[in-house]
Amino acid sequence: MGAIEIPPLEYTPVDEVAERVSRCRKTFHEHTTRDVEYRLVQLRKLYWAIKDRVDEIHEALRLDLNRPLFEAVMAESTWLLNDIVFVCRNLPKWVKDEKAEDIDLTYKFTSPKIRKDPLGCVLVIGAFNYPFQLTLGPVIGAIAAGNTVVIKPSEKSSNCAVVIQQIIEAALDPSAYTIVQGAIPETQALLAERWDKIFFTGSANVGRIIAKAAAPNLTPIVLELGGINPAIISKNADPRLVARRLFWPKLMNAGQLCTSQNYLLVERPLVDAVVEEFKKVYKEFYPQGAKGSADFSHIIDDASFHRIKGMIDNTKGKIVMGGSMDEKERFIEPTVVVVDSPEDSMITQESFGPLIPILPVDSVEQAVQIANGVQSTPLGLYPFGSKAEVEKILSQTRSGGVAVNDAALHIPTLPFGGVGESGQGAYRGKASFDVFVHRRTITTSPSWIERFLAIRYPPYNGKEELFKKAATLIPDFDRDCKKVQLSWLRYFLTLGGGSAKSGATRATVVAAGE
Repeated sequence: MGAIEIPPLEYTPVDEVAERVSRCRKTFHEHTTRDVEYRLVQLRKLYWAIKDRVDEIHEALRLDLNRPLFEAVMAESTWLLNDIVFVCRNLPKWVKDEKAEDIDLTYKFTSPKIRKDPLGCVLVIGAFNYPFQLTLGPVIGAIAAGNTVVIKPSEKSSNCAVVIQQIIEAALDPSAYTIVQGAIPETQALLAERWDKIFFTGSANVGRIIAKAAAPNLTPIVLELGGINPAIISKNADPRLVARRLFWPKLMNAGQLCTSQNYLLVERPLVDAVVEEFKKVYKEFYPQGAKGSADFSHIIDDASFHRIKGMIDNTKGKIVMGGSMDEKERFIEPTVVVVDSPEDSMITQESFGPLIPILPVDSVEQAVQIANGVQSTPLGLYPFGSKAEVEKILSQTRSGGVAVNDAALHIPTLPFGGVGESGQGAYRGKASFDVFVHRRTITTSPSWIERFLAIRYPPYNGKEELFKKAATLIPDFDRDCKKVQLSWLRYFLTLGGGSAKSGATRATVVAAGE
């Protein structure tokens, strides 16, 4: 692996950005990407370009993040390859027109259908922490949906950005898909362009900048942001299970993972047991400690290191495990801290690092109250406890996703996205296709229906009464807002009860003598 040479990252000249965007937009308007076979060929080529460069992918991750090989295989290269295969298998089914359901009987004759149209020329801005998955993952969906794409990897993981460029340029049609490398000036140049959608993965602060840039053109956006994610642990939970499953996302990429828990709310009777189990699992996972282990990542850059260090320095809590650091190597040890206030620096900020603050609580109800009181709606929620306790937690909280008795777990083919401060929009699996298409409703009015449509033309001459009789739907509830039980005759004559779905009309009821 060490013999692999990755050239230095070269930024795209700012004055080339507009031309690259224009080229992709021109290709879209030439309808090149609308052909489904064209999309499939691009995805297949992307598959082989990734497959041929798995060693470069893994080496770039090692250089940028000290990423363990297992994690690189599991969460980056294999993830992407499987995603492409899944999309290719299902794309012919996804692109088909849908027959419109649940419509008024009156409109059945127009043969309504829903077509999945590509949005146009889209911008994908990736993240540093999982640079391949979080950059190429949305690109896969955008290609499948028939868009042209401009890709901006994160410059923080510079070696990964270089390999992403090698993959894109080796695999994809350069007239439809291009890459722009750089930092703030290059990103500003991209945001100054007009887009049909912007897909951004990163911090909430930068997400606000993206949203402001999109607002003047009313550009639709997807924001995949972080979240101050809580784990709620009841006294009925298994402390060993809690420690093993919550320690895992904090060792994954040294906690630089948007779905990992930010803090634990633990019922007091279980706090000591959970702490002891964390100590045991640390020794089990890292017998020689995390610093010298090939299985533990490092922090991405100096700024991130000092931010995380500041959280530790400013906490009023008690460090009960870990706490050591090495600024030169950007190493921060997995650190468990017991705090006594939800206002502690460990809880009010998203650590995006290997910190595990524990806040003791008196009850699950108090835990829910604290979780709901945090300003940021979390990307993930992780409850541990009895079935009844978990259901109570789920019914009284919000989050982008939930993993019960686990943490950071997400099935790759299910929709993934945040809510509120943790983002908007979702992707992964079919959702990656859906997020990049416009569901276009199409109706066809046959010529023979003209005599029935004539009611809509002027002069109206009192036609409103006829229209009300012919087109007013009958409610299946009374003035007390209670559901009414329909008689069998009315049910038959109103095609199932007079609901909007059945398409029953007042004219039908009048004909029945009611």
